[in-house]
Amino acid sequence: MIIIQVAGGLGNQLQQYALYRKLVRLGKEVRLDISWFDQVQMKETGHTRGMENVPVVTKRVLELRYFDRLVFEVCTEEEKTALIGSDGITGKVRRKLFPFTVKWFHETKMYHPEIFDFEDMYLSGYFACEKYYSDILYDLREKIQFPQSRDPRNAELAREMSMQDSVSVHIRRGDYLKPENASIFGNICTEKYYETAIRTVVEKYPEAHFYIFSDDIPYVTEHYQGEKYTIVDINHGKDSFYDMYLMSQCRHNICANSTFSFWGARLNGHEDKMMIRPTIHKNSQVFVKAEMEQLWPAWTFISPDGTLQ
Repeated sequence: MIIIQVAGGLGNQLQQYALYRKLVRLGKEVRLDISWFDQVQMKETGHTRGMENVPVVTKRVLELRYFDRLVFEVCTEEEKTALIGSDGITGKVRRKLFPFTVKWFHETKMYHPEIFDFEDMYLSGYFACEKYYSDILYDLREKIQFPQSRDPRNAELAREMSMQDSVSVHIRRGDYLKPENASIFGNICTEKYYETAIRTVVEKYPEAHFYIFSDDIPYVTEHYQGEKYTIVDINHGKDSFYDMYLMSQCRHNICANSTFSFWGARLNGHEDKMMIRPTIHKNSQVFVKAEMEQLWPAWTFISPDGTLQ
């Protein structure tokens, strides 16, 4: 049995679910472990089994439950313990003194092809690399169905997007400006990045209209003025995930270094779409064009200094 730990925000949860679906389609016996969302309530700076390498900087909930058709099997405590040991002292002793009995895989790089050869393993990681599941995105689009919004403005905006060369632009600032996040994610999607991204789209689609999604409405209202821009400020709180739905309804997508907008682009079913993302997701990464083109097929890459790669 393979168990995949589900952790993080919506974008990360969808990546873990996508890997789950890929392994299921390969005939593997797979379960999801959703216990992180119970344990995160207890974790501030301490450690809990399965969370040793997962920093918690923003409160999260299991948003996979919000979707209409998302079906998955959840592991039992016994199944999890069989692979990585228990939460108590017995499990800690097993992991320290008898590590060869522990079947626990931790993601350490962008792509691990060996995952597809595992039979019994507990997987911890975010698995953002598109190569893991690019060949089943059609299946994921069918299964990841948003429930109907109670706010009619979402349906109205989706219809408007379908009638023009609509482009979603995701500008994530709020939590990325916090000190604990800025050194990791900051200064990647710069103003130069967005300027080049918008110019690249306009060169191919001169009548493009840009829908701006952000957690900093005052900032984008000041910086994106004019008839070709629409600031989207409809969904808040639990309903924020409808912004991903609206992104997916656009014909093209300009993403932040955020798995949230990556999924807005992945769920976009237009065959001729442009998907633009930054060259790196974190400041610790080094962009290697040939590698990224293989691991992220069909994406356009722009560096923080605004260079089109």
